[in-house]
Amino acid sequence: MAGKTGSIPRSFIESLLSRADVVQVINQRVPLKKAGTSYKACCPFHDEKSPSFNVSPTKQFYHCFGCGASGDALKFLMEYDGLSFVEAVEALAAQYGLEVPRERLSPKQQVQQQIKQQKQHDLYDVMHLVAKFYRHQLRDHPNSAEAKNYLKQRGLSPEIAKTYVIGFAPAGWNSLLEGLKADEKLKQQLIEVGMLVDKEGGKNYDRFRHRIMFPIRDGRGRVVAFGGRVLGEEQPKYLNSPETPIFHKSYALYGLYEMRQTREKFDHILVVEGYMDVVALAQFGVRNAVATLGTATTEHHLAMLFRQVNEVVFCFDGDQAGLKAAWKAMELSLPLMENERSVKFLFLEQGEDPDSTIRKEGLDGFKGRIGRALSLSEFLLQGVQGKLSSSVNSIEGRQQMVSLVQPYVHLAHGLYQYLLVEGLAEVVGLPAWRLEKQLNVHSGFASFKKEASKPLAKNNVTGQLSKVATLPLKLVRILLRRPHWTQYFPDNFAQDLLNVSNRDYQVLGSVIYTIMQSGFHADNVAETLNAQGYSAELALIQQTILPDDDAFLRAEFDVAIVNLAVSMNEQSLGQAGWNLNEMIKLQSLAGER
Repeated sequence: MAGKTGSIPRSFIESLLSRADVVQVINQRVPLKKAGTSYKACCPFHDEKSPSFNVSPTKQFYHCFGCGASGDALKFLMEYDGLSFVEAVEALAAQYGLEVPRERLSPKQQVQQQIKQQKQHDLYDVMHLVAKFYRHQLRDHPNSAEAKNYLKQRGLSPEIAKTYVIGFAPAGWNSLLEGLKADEKLKQQLIEVGMLVDKEGGKNYDRFRHRIMFPIRDGRGRVVAFGGRVLGEEQPKYLNSPETPIFHKSYALYGLYEMRQTREKFDHILVVEGYMDVVALAQFGVRNAVATLGTATTEHHLAMLFRQVNEVVFCFDGDQAGLKAAWKAMELSLPLMENERSVKFLFLEQGEDPDSTIRKEGLDGFKGRIGRALSLSEFLLQGVQGKLSSSVNSIEGRQQMVSLVQPYVHLAHGLYQYLLVEGLAEVVGLPAWRLEKQLNVHSGFASFKKEASKPLAKNNVTGQLSKVATLPLKLVRILLRRPHWTQYFPDNFAQDLLNVSNRDYQVLGSVIYTIMQSGFHADNVAETLNAQGYSAELALIQQTILPDDDAFLRAEFDVAIVNLAVSMNEQSLGQAGWNLNEMIKLQSLAGER
């Protein structure tokens, strides 16, 4: 491992291999085809007509039954790309955005490193032992009935509990220490992996007590940490292992290993908030859910997810905390949006979690929610519109819109960056090339020669220039196609909208009121809007005729409702206390029509 700038620590190499996916590394060079639990191809190291080259995602290993070639991701890079070991490490690290550390080791330091390496292996063995202990406690402990009843109430089958190796930590302060009959060495190891809390004076006690235990496994299936859900009223309700030599929260995703073990090919991964969500969804057949562990989503999490699929769907509660977490995830995702990648956002009603939602709506209903999730660009552009102090049809609102979106545009790269500019250009009614100049963006896609600014329609009542149908007007378009959907709005909602100063919200209120009064028909809407002086808004609405397709309209309605809720909530519009959670509830009611 020696190099010009020093040796590469063995611990880094092991960490790199644990993060890398040998299937992905090889498939980038040799196209692989799924064959049962592994992947196959004609061997790249000798001539053959039928494939004998096998790649195992579980073992993270390849082997050719024809010529005997075998190894891990680093060995493949060395053999296939003709790299030295150091070059292979550097190439693999670069693929995952990691910097290779270097150090010069004396003979004494080399011995110490070998000891450290062996110690790390020992810690994995300790965690395996702990997982078996907790599993046995769930089965055999005299006080495990409460844990079994809890899992039964949550609808978990013995098969799912076994798949996720769910266990039980008894209520005692030293159950683990006594149950494992730990000597001094094992006790110190348990402290090092965070299973025992070491107090001053040499006293220690079990970190996890009276809890359902969820082992957290790395990409190789090794237990590296635990999450515990308390039984009873103790606090905290959820407790995770601390950072240890073998566990780093920013690099761990609960359920990812189990998802891989299903051998299924998923087109997206659902990111939920807790391990109980992951397990509960698995019980209903959703095996592509993962959870972060006591920390917000990180760049490393996203990199891990995009190595598996091209689409990531974040699932959050529909409260302000959920919106804040979604916004953070959106910011982290923007620099990674390239090629076929997609990020979406799914919000649940307040007080609901994935478990309760899928119980109420069933698997098909829950999948339908995922299918209607907001795209990243929709969440960004419509979310920013909700933050404006002036209408996006006004000069001030358009300027605010450009200013607020600018930092997010700068987070994106390449074609996606330009497409965001193009989407923003559509909202504010400016050519993309002019916006790129204003935003100091040089994508190379926009052309001022072929693109010209489109004239803006003038509002004949206020004299205000406007071009784009805003969120309320887009909702009007949908209601003109499906007027009976207005029945899901309470009676006072239309009046609420009519009382605000924003003209577009007034138009929406007038349309809802008119449709309700006419027996849920839209025949008189155009006449009414003209008579009330909303002819300019009506012209914008009629610029686009939506297709008469239920699935399309429902998806558009869901997006409009969620974003209307965000806008109304942030601008404090309406007198009836409408907020995001109530509007998402309205969205769900419409889905039951």
